[in-house]
Formats: sequence, C-alpha cells, structure tokens
Amino acid sequence: MPDMNSKERYFSCLRGEAMDHLPRVPILMQFAAEYIDSNYGAFASDYRVLAEANIRCAEDFGFDQLSAISDPYRETAGFGGQTTFVENGVPRCTGPLEEDEEIDANKLSLPDPMKAERMRDRIEGVRLMRERVGDQYSIMGWVEGPGAEAADIRGVSNFFMDLLDDDEASGELMDLTLENAINFAKKQIEAGADTIGIGEAIASQVSAEVYEELLFPRMKTLVESIREAGAFVKMHICGDITHLLPHLRRLPINMIDIDHMVPLETARKELGHGITICTNLDPANDVQRATPESIREKLAAAYKRLGNPCMINAGCEIPAVTPHENLKALCEPIPWKAD
Repeated sequence: MPDMNSKERYFSCLRGEAMDHLPRVPILMQFAAEYIDSNYGAFASDYRVLAEANIRCAEDFGFDQLSAISDPYRETAGFGGQTTFVENGVPRCTGPLEEDEEIDANKLSLPDPMKAERMRDRIEGVRLMRERVGDQYSIMGWVEGPGAEAADIRGVSNFFMDLLDDDEASGELMDLTLENAINFAKKQIEAGADTIGIGEAIASQVSAEVYEELLFPRMKTLVESIREAGAFVKMHICGDITHLLPHLRRLPINMIDIDHMVPLETARKELGHGITICTNLDPANDVQRATPESIREKLAAAYKRLGNPCMINAGCEIPAVTPHENLKALCEPIPWKAD
C-alpha cells in the first residue's frame, strides 16, 4: 500500500477503502494552545491562534485532521450571549434567555454567521487553515446540535424543564437553532471544511423516547443539510449514549466519537459497519495518566474489537497536561488491516 497524505487517508477510511494506516483524529484545544505557548482564551477568540496551534500539533505529533472546535458558545454569542474568555479554561457565556421563566424563540434574531463576531472567527479559522495546508489535511468545522445550542441559550436545567413542560415552545427554539446550525455549517464548508462536527452532549442526558420525538428529527435535518452541502458529518456526544445507538444508526452520519463508557463491541453491533467509529480511550486514565506502552496496547485492542472502518481518538478532548510522549504514542501509525 503506497503512502498517503493525511487527507487521502482520512477520505479513504470514510469511504470504506483500503489505506496505509488508520487516520488519527484527536481532539485538541487547551493542549494545542499551550503547545504553541499561547492560552485557551486566545485559542477560542483569535482564529490565527487556533489555526497555528492545529497546524503545529498536526505536524509535530502526526495526526490527520485540523479542527475548528474550541468551545460550545460561538453560536450562543451570535444569539446575543455575553462571552468571557478565560486564560486557562473554557470561555464562560451567559445565554440571552437563561433567566427567563418562559421560553420564547421570537425574542431571538437569527444570526448572520459572517457578521456575528465569534461565528465569523471560526469561519476565518477554517479559511486560514485551508489556505495554509491546501489538500494535505482534512479540516473539520464545527456546529452545536439543535438541542445542545438550545441548552446553551436557556441553561441546561431550564432546557430540561422546557422539554418536560412545553415541548412545543422548546421545539420552536430548536427549530431556530437548527436553522442557525445549517447556515453556520454551510459557511464553514464554503471556507474549506470537508467535514462538519456536531456537538450534541445534551443528548446523552435525555431518554431514548425524548430523543426520538424531539431531537432526532431536527438532527436528521441538520445532517442531511450538511451532506447535501458537500461535507462529511461527524457526531460527537459526550457521556453514555448506549441507549441512543439504535437511533444514531438511522442518521446519515459518516463517523462518530463515543465516550469511554460505551463498550466498543456494543457500538459496532448497534451502528453497523456503515459508520466510522473512533476508538474511545479514557482521556484521563488511558491517555494522560498512562504510559506510551499501555496506550499502544489499548489502541491495538480497540481496533481489534471495532474492526473497520475505524479512526484513532480518545473518547473526548486530550487533557492539557498530557505528556507529549503519550500523545505521540496515541498518534503512532497503526497499519490498516482488511477485515
């Protein structure tokens, strides 16, 4: 098998084709910022820092995708939320409806992704990365799922009460956040993203029944819209989503991150072989606090359990204090093997 560049390797995996070795797609945020002697606040607020951190880490650690993920509040800021940047932590954001007792989507105006400052910053980050790396790497844009963004706007507790007490009004809010996510994704695709990641962590906290009725139809529309715009789709849901796997299989997603508490065998059985599943090492215990030798062993075992198609990742973000040799071990090439 001839050597491939990173983007070729990534595309081959998603298409179910042979490749030289498995693509490496770790999620780096604060780690990446500090690696270039910057900080999380700058990484989340200045697209030039985000681009430089991604490119340097990809080159030095040897992975196959650059990512525009930084924090969940870019769209919330577009809706009017106030963002406070923190040097060594995730930005803090106050949603515009968080204190209201009643939900009213009509109070919100749909943002223009090219005018909303934090949304445009991500778009410009995608554009700069594509200009600098050409077709060497895959580039993943990012949007919040309809439920996740509604929870960011309302606050998690309020959003859960909305789902229980007024599913019509909460549905109207999610319809608005859905429209925004589609617009935001398309602008990132136009800027050069070949993949859009969707963060929907809130979904792990709802029942399968609520997900099926209220979240799934809107997520399906979002995924279909991104696919129609010409990009691959990656789903990312933190937490235990075992109960949601049968529903996720029905989404036209290309790949999925699953957290470390979801058994890989169960994920493959429920999702089938039409979806690329990423390995899910525990970011803290299996990566940060581990040894390079144990990381290699766990990845080999994970690939054996998953089979193809498979990409290398941890269950979520790589912790900022992870030893460099551990990340290098996570990103060592694992030869692709035909099933």
